[in-house]
Amino acid sequence: MAFAGVLNDADITKALDESKDAFDYKKFFKTCGLAGKSADDVKKAFYIIDQDKSGFIEEDELKLFLQNFKAGARALTDAETKAFLKAGDVDGDGKIGADEFSTLVKA
Repeated sequence: MAFAGVLNDADITKALDESKDAFDYKKFFKTCGLAGKSADDVKKAFYIIDQDKSGFIEEDELKLFLQNFKAGARALTDAETKAFLKAGDVDGDGKIGADEFSTLVKA
């Protein structure tokens, strides 16, 4: 699993189960344990989610956000993706940078 050494598999499974019908990023980050992790661990998570290694998490990467935690997890709906992006995109550039992601996780 991509988050081995950063997050507990059981916590990830619980967070994914809670996200089956609706995605709430605050609840997800708390349940999977990322909200309580160090700044370094949050940064590691950011770089795992930044699939194209652009230094940003763009909308297409957010749509597949849950699949970073477990293969076969559902994609976020368009509405969930847009709400997630809006919550994290502080500077309004249409993507989430590492600092914005850290702020979002700790919110």
